[in-house]
Amino acid sequence: MKVIFAGTPDFAALALKAIAAAGFDIPLVLTQPDRPKGRGMQLQASPVKQAALELGLTVAQPQSLRNEEAQNLLSAQNADVMVVAAYGLILPEAVLNIPAHGCLNIHASLLPRWRGAAPIQRAIEAGDKETGVCIMQMDVGLDTGDVVSEHRYAIKSSDTANEVHDALAQLGAQAIVADLQQLQTTGRLNRTPQPENGVTYAQKLNKEEARINWQENAETIERKIRAFNPVPAAWVEYQGKPMKIWRAAVIDQSGKPGTVLSCSSDGLTVACGEKALNITELQPAGSKRMSIEAFAAGRTIEKGTLL
Repeated sequence: MKVIFAGTPDFAALALKAIAAAGFDIPLVLTQPDRPKGRGMQLQASPVKQAALELGLTVAQPQSLRNEEAQNLLSAQNADVMVVAAYGLILPEAVLNIPAHGCLNIHASLLPRWRGAAPIQRAIEAGDKETGVCIMQMDVGLDTGDVVSEHRYAIKSSDTANEVHDALAQLGAQAIVADLQQLQTTGRLNRTPQPENGVTYAQKLNKEEARINWQENAETIERKIRAFNPVPAAWVEYQGKPMKIWRAAVIDQSGKPGTVLSCSSDGLTVACGEKALNITELQPAGSKRMSIEAFAAGRTIEKGTLL
């Protein structure tokens, strides 16, 4: 069975490797064009491109799939199905209809909850107890297609977005291989329309929303710290510069929101709208990410300081 693959980040690269390891014929891999990164702003290939080249696969990096050239390239592959995972380009209806069995998307949520760009982060931020991966038959809507299979993951109280991402990447890779094997064996996939109730949208993240608002309760802030770890990273202003907050725990203390209650090797405790946060990992501007023990060994933040 011929499988075109379209994806860009690490989440997608893991699925590509799993599909290849399962023995499927992958005549073409689509990924985003190389982007400048790092201090030198050198062009860097996406994780999917790197994985595809290691596997000896053909790679294409169109700027758009809306033009005839890109669509002719896809049609020429005579693919049975196209798998899409965090690709980053909109697939027009003409592209969705090119493969014999259409396009399957690996989506990191339990649809219809958290359609859109940042489902992992929004699930943690909202305090969801579970999330997961859906393999979805793509249509022209935003994550509105029929669900082919659903695979659940219980969110732990300590999980960061990075940890949930890695777990769902593994889950998604296993799920898409199983569904492709079923399609290859039976020629069909079970499809369940998404319910109309329970639809939520995971809006794209931005740096400003990651700024901690100490007026919020400690539980809400702690979830945001985990949701925005590693990107865009929760932060506060300290000495006129942003200081990133990587890990914290809710504790039963109180004070004026944003006020430092104590700073020691046991934690930087800051009052919130309700209760307080004990920060155990942070990153001052110009420094590396560090534990509170490392921070307190060389400096302190005076009690009563307003962050």
